[in-house]
Amino acid sequence: QVQLVESGGGLVQPGGSLTLSCTASRTTFSIQTMAWYRQAPGKERELVARITTGGSTTYADSVKGRFTISRDSARTTVYLKMNSLKPDDTAVYYCNALYRNIAYWGQGTQVTVSS
Repeated sequence: QVQLVESGGGLVQPGGSLTLSCTASRTTFSIQTMAWYRQAPGKERELVARITTGGSTTYADSVKGRFTISRDSARTTVYLKMNSLKPDDTAVYYCNALYRNIAYWGQGTQVTVSS
């Protein structure tokens, strides 16, 4: 099993920046992929960014050039650096890990972009 704990959400003004963190109970090297998803009120959960064991990254079109997913050298924490935030980025952000073909989820962290 994998336990995931997210942190870093909050209220930020449009154009601002925020960094989310997700700490896994296993080293991320042993996890197939780690990703960030988000879910806005009344909308389906959507993929924001994904990083593989090999370091390959994938981004949703809506965040390309603004968000960056990365992981620390100890391979226990994955980050989502969010720049140029827009009100449309407001959502609950969830960390996701794929381990032995089973998906695990964090509890979610709220990000609100508003003036």
